Amino acid sequence: MALGNREKRIVTVSKVAVWGNAFLSVLKIVVGLMAGSLAVLADGIDSASDVLTSVITLITAHIIARPPNPKYPFGYNKADTLASKILAFIIFFAGAQLAISTFGKLIHPAPRAIPKTIAIYIVIISIIGKQLLALYLKKAGKSEQSGMLIANAKNMQSDVLISFSVLIGLTATFIFKMPILDVLTAFAVSAWIMFIALKIFIESGRDLMDGVDDVEIYKKVIAACSKVKEVSHPHRIRVRKLAHLYIVALDIELPGNLSLQDAHAKSHEVEKAIRQEIKNIYDVLIHIEPYGNMDNDEAFGISENNL
Repeated sequence: MALGNREKRIVTVSKVAVWGNAFLSVLKIVVGLMAGSLAVLADGIDSASDVLTSVITLITAHIIARPPNPKYPFGYNKADTLASKILAFIIFFAGAQLAISTFGKLIHPAPRAIPKTIAIYIVIISIIGKQLLALYLKKAGKSEQSGMLIANAKNMQSDVLISFSVLIGLTATFIFKMPILDVLTAFAVSAWIMFIALKIFIESGRDLMDGVDDVEIYKKVIAACSKVKEVSHPHRIRVRKLAHLYIVALDIELPGNLSLQDAHAKSHEVEKAIRQEIKNIYDVLIHIEPYGNMDNDEAFGISENNL
């Protein structure tokens, strides 16, 4: 199965994320055990979960490259959105686990030994590495319009906060002799991680429910129709997303005396105008009606009257 340029890019980015997280995870787990730092060890285990999320994006990149078939006539692009939903669950679970752990330590505090200073240097390396990975995934996600890459980038950004909280906790332990700050910071970070997960969950849910994030796209469809002579009253406009692509369906009105061939040619002009106005069009579905046939009590779709 040959991969397209977009899929190849997603695969490459996912592989970098897998190996980058694997390296940081092993480094923090080993140093956490050697230095006697539970916070660094926990951070390393969290990075190990990021390897799983990156593997999910890697597998999904191969799935979305599959061509359409009778079972999936629109192809597999929405696997990108489903992967974002799965990532949201994993991120939320990691945040919830951290919240439960830190809350337990707040209720039942216990004496903690001072870890070795090497733990601080490893956390700093982790922060730099995670930030670079987050920026890399975010840039690639926006470039390829991949929701799952952007979701994974947000996950990496949350990991930066986790590592930063660990750094604050370690610093407080060494300087102020107040390890409780480590626990308080970790609890605050866990709440932020769960918030990010919920945000990703809601955004991916909108795409699965055939919603759009920017309703201005309907104005662009109407503007495109206005450029074609004899075309009027674009209505019942429905736009839905197929991962990074748009499917546009609409009704237009044409003079009733036009021949079938001329009406067909006009519909092609409308499709061409829409493709010029809006990027990343997967398909345009046009229904033709004679002038004056528009139903003002449309049950669904968008028109100029309800924008």
